[in-house]
Amino acid sequence: MGSEARPFFAPVPKASGWRLFLKTVVARAYPRVVGQQRERSWIFFDVFLSILAVSAYVFVYRAIGAPEEYVGFVVVGGAMTAFWLNVLWSMSSQLYWEKESGNLALYIMAPNSMMAILLGMALGGIIATALRAAAILLVGSLLFHVQYAVGNLPALVVVFLLTLAALYGLGMMSASLFLLWGREAWHLANLAQEPIYLLSGFYFPVKNLGFWVAVAASIIPLTLGLDAMRQLLFPSGAALGFLTVPVEVAVLAVLCVLFLVAARWLLGYMERMAIREGRLLESRR
Repeated sequence: MGSEARPFFAPVPKASGWRLFLKTVVARAYPRVVGQQRERSWIFFDVFLSILAVSAYVFVYRAIGAPEEYVGFVVVGGAMTAFWLNVLWSMSSQLYWEKESGNLALYIMAPNSMMAILLGMALGGIIATALRAAAILLVGSLLFHVQYAVGNLPALVVVFLLTLAALYGLGMMSASLFLLWGREAWHLANLAQEPIYLLSGFYFPVKNLGFWVAVAASIIPLTLGLDAMRQLLFPSGAALGFLTVPVEVAVLAVLCVLFLVAARWLLGYMERMAIREGRLLESRR
């Protein structure tokens, strides 16, 4: 009786620093990965509708007698649309949707980093989206008999990873902008969808837009990423490419750093504004 009572459960040490960051990333990635298994019909319709869009361009190119490599360009571009749509709807508009559902206040009050929250969403989205992109690429390649000639696989992997890093960095940055713009975020997301398809050259070589238009479109990571991947995947890709692969890899690396730094600054600005003024959590009157 004289001994001190001990708690039945030992206290759990609080995570901090990089441990808290990693736990937050895993916690936010988990629902997106698991959620894809609960609505498997979404995967079917996403692949089916994407194949329909790819098929339309393939039939047009074959009707006008375009080079056969253009069919491969369309299939690769159709696969990459899955990543762009994921960034547009599941990253850029995410914080606005969280505000509408009442979760944004919890995110800002939590001791973890907003960068960790968005990074977890990005990783979970990449895993789910990669399955859709792979299915589109596989079905499109088999359906239209696309022939690939991969001469430098490590360079292809580097280009793909840099493209995703820059693309999701852009998504993190625009998430804060969309939130600050308020209700216009939904309209801006709809407005940006089709112009990006055109400027990024999803279904044709971006070189055909002209040099300066292609330069302006290069701010979108998919523009140079798609161009570099096509050069590495097809024999005539280099002749139809906009810039050389090393130059495009260098620009993609710069875009990665630029977008991630900008995303960190904007998220910090958003948190400071929310805590100081409450402008993001409740309407001001």
